[in-house]
Amino acid sequence: MRAALASALMPLIRGLDPETAHDLSLRALNWGLAGQDRSQDDSLLALHALGLDFRNPIGLAAGFDKNAVAVLPLMRLGFGFVEAGTITLRPQPGNPKPRLFRLEEDRAVINRFGFNNAGIEAYVAKLAALPRPLPAVLGANIGINKDSQTPEADYPALYTRVAPLADYVTINVSSPNTPGLRDLQGEARLAAILDATLAARAERKKRPPVLVKIAPDLADAAVEAIVQTCLDRDVAGLIISNTTIARPDSLRSPHKAETGGLSGRPLFTPSTELLRRVHRLSRGRLTLIGAGGVESGETAYAKIKAGASLVQTYAGFAYAGPALIPRIKRELAELLRRDGVKNLSDAIGAEA
Repeated sequence: MRAALASALMPLIRGLDPETAHDLSLRALNWGLAGQDRSQDDSLLALHALGLDFRNPIGLAAGFDKNAVAVLPLMRLGFGFVEAGTITLRPQPGNPKPRLFRLEEDRAVINRFGFNNAGIEAYVAKLAALPRPLPAVLGANIGINKDSQTPEADYPALYTRVAPLADYVTINVSSPNTPGLRDLQGEARLAAILDATLAARAERKKRPPVLVKIAPDLADAAVEAIVQTCLDRDVAGLIISNTTIARPDSLRSPHKAETGGLSGRPLFTPSTELLRRVHRLSRGRLTLIGAGGVESGETAYAKIKAGASLVQTYAGFAYAGPALIPRIKRELAELLRRDGVKNLSDAIGAEA
């Protein structure tokens, strides 16, 4: 009931400045105003991936809860997993405001936050304070400070700090809002970062799997190089994809020309096409998480059939509110049964 009420209030919240509304949403979650989904997940949605058990494949993408301040309330909304971050070694304010824009006519968002966050110390303290066991899988998303000159050292240091507390760790080298960050997707730089991070992983008692989050704007040759670089190492999977710097001609919002990364409905088609391509290139040897335009059971199912084991939502959740999660799960289960799918894993890559 509270989730439905919170979703009903979304039009009022959208009357506020977008970043103010976002901060207010995080506070409301911690105050318990969004309620929780107490229903039992359909057993058809359960799956084993990344060496972990997921009660359902619907996750919250990084960026919504950068500082892990509302992890538990978010999990209680019914997500199968929540990814908190992106977090950097040192606190940083990010880019000047305004830096978040709603494209309501396009059901999309543009952000140029620039990894604004409270730093690893505050983040780790929040994760350490969470009551265990958690009701969903916890992912940690790590990145570098804007002025970092040593990404090959920063990523391993971040991994070492979050490894005892996270179920998986995502290396973010694809945000368009940190100068030079996307250059780290180049074969040599990515290989160096992964080698250093995986060496740090090998020294840990608890070794959460490592994923890499990539951009949707990569050339075909770059995609092939990234996939092969990951396959050559003990990388568990890829998140496909981050926001795009492209601006489709279909955009109607007056904010469409704002600088930053575009997410939401317009990202669905290009990110799903990239997902399908990566699934073919990796031949099922990498666990793929599909992100970009997930806002219904149908869009989640399309990502799964294109090769995703798991999916993430961000803009769709920001627009629809907490009621979105039980609706996506219900719709997805209905679609799986309609197609005679007995096990969610059987649908992965069915149309890749």
